[in-house]
Amino acid sequence: MADLSARSILSGTAAGPVIATGEALSFWGGVDPATGRVIDVHHPLHGVTITGGILMMPSSRGSCTGSGVLLDLALTGRAPAALVFSEAEDVLTLGALIAAEMFGKSLPVLRLSQAAFDALCRARSARIGETAIEADGLTIPVAPPAIAALDLTEDDRAMLDGRDGIAVALAMRITTAMAAQQGAHELVDVVQGHIDGCIYASPANLTFAETMAEMGAKVCVPTTMNAISVDRANWQAQGVPPSFGDPAARLADAYVRMGCRPTFTCSPYLLDSAPKTGEAIAWAESNAVIFANTVLGARTAKHPDFLDLCIALTGRAPLSGVYLDEHRKARRIIDVDLPDGIDDAFWPLIGYLAGRAAPDRIPLLRGLAAARPTRDDLKALCAAFGTTSAAPMLHIEGVTPEADGAALPAADRVTITRADMVEVWTMFNEGPAEVELVAIGSPHASLSECEALADALAGRRCHADVAVIVTAGRDVMAEAGNTVARLREGGVQVLPDLCWCSISEPVFPPKTRTLLTNSGKYAHYGPGLSGRTVRFGNLSDCIEAALTGRVPPRLPAWLS
Repeated sequence: MADLSARSILSGTAAGPVIATGEALSFWGGVDPATGRVIDVHHPLHGVTITGGILMMPSSRGSCTGSGVLLDLALTGRAPAALVFSEAEDVLTLGALIAAEMFGKSLPVLRLSQAAFDALCRARSARIGETAIEADGLTIPVAPPAIAALDLTEDDRAMLDGRDGIAVALAMRITTAMAAQQGAHELVDVVQGHIDGCIYASPANLTFAETMAEMGAKVCVPTTMNAISVDRANWQAQGVPPSFGDPAARLADAYVRMGCRPTFTCSPYLLDSAPKTGEAIAWAESNAVIFANTVLGARTAKHPDFLDLCIALTGRAPLSGVYLDEHRKARRIIDVDLPDGIDDAFWPLIGYLAGRAAPDRIPLLRGLAAARPTRDDLKALCAAFGTTSAAPMLHIEGVTPEADGAALPAADRVTITRADMVEVWTMFNEGPAEVELVAIGSPHASLSECEALADALAGRRCHADVAVIVTAGRDVMAEAGNTVARLREGGVQVLPDLCWCSISEPVFPPKTRTLLTNSGKYAHYGPGLSGRTVRFGNLSDCIEAALTGRVPPRLPAWLS
């Protein structure tokens, strides 16, 4: 008989229509917090309003900021009635935990056996109780939340008991609650943090941060900050309305008051503080997590927004997931049919396809070593992988530090073919030839990427009707002083602090109808976030669009 069982992760009762999907969803860039509607144009639920529904999906994926979106939905009454998963999930669970712990807003979260999940997906509506789920004649027993036997240190218990103040005590309660739901038995020391919750995804992010700052919260490990939602020094001069610019700036300031370093970059691996191989860190921001684990060989879970701060306040993280050797192994081998003569656009395309081929597990990619990817190539690959996979890392045979022996004996195999590449390339290029905006820097551009763009322009000036915008971190811009000057002389805007996944009008040019990007990440999220047509291309395509305002949709030479 099939195993029809469920485990309560966060308890509570709920009832509503079943909204089921077999594909994970990122709430950041995938759900509009103002309406509760799914805006990810590539997702099967696109256009569906999830408010009041029993939302069922295997897990979440994509941005760590999803926890902030869910918290805002909970605080404004637009959240799902309950969240039901078939696999482990942290990001939305943490948002629901914060809603209950800090604001008294209960939102049940459950994990079902695969048979129970499949059966409930077929129901039209469901009622979730403390001990059972009832749906169209189906009854699924619900076990209470698991309480892990956490082996806490004397210092951990002292923080829980309020020795270091109410903010640290709250942070430790949240951290231990997440550790319990992850099945951890102890916590681990981390040497640094990276905060993702400083993006103004919704008013809830500001409410959380200012509440913690008012409690006297101070980070106890070196902690960098993700890109924010405005150019901190220039947003007023740029015409950003105070109704958005003021709370976005206040959010950044709240984290700085708590002792975070105002790096304002989604590429913290480009900083001088980048972690070393084997170091345990606590980073949020999906692309950064994947790059840190995959390329640097550091160790961090994909921590949700809010948990990132809690760990930075305590210096302790749940010892689970990819902090442990056994969970860093590949459960799927992906053979890549490597074309001849590839260019820079190949890497984000492969990252996107690899995530689609391994949406719920760490893969090992084979067949890429001969192409000798650069750090920038790997950066683009990791960012695109994070849009389609929930996994916090991947391995590339002959390239990444832990790839040797990474595949488990039971790992299955799939192949990414040229036909797969053509299909996704075509999907990303359904728009018109005319382009009004070129978007570069998702994630934030590196020094070498800025130099490559300046060299490709070769002293020419961008077309008067085309906006070309590069987003980059403050540290990279300072290092790239002469290069930034060259870009600006050619008509390129180089913006600090914000990134493409947080940019808004009027900094995002309002007259844009179609934009071109060389980022697989922004090619995925851009349509939902901007409401515009988004096309994908290589750096050469971006230069052509910048100079002429036109690039016909076409396959690259290596796919033709």
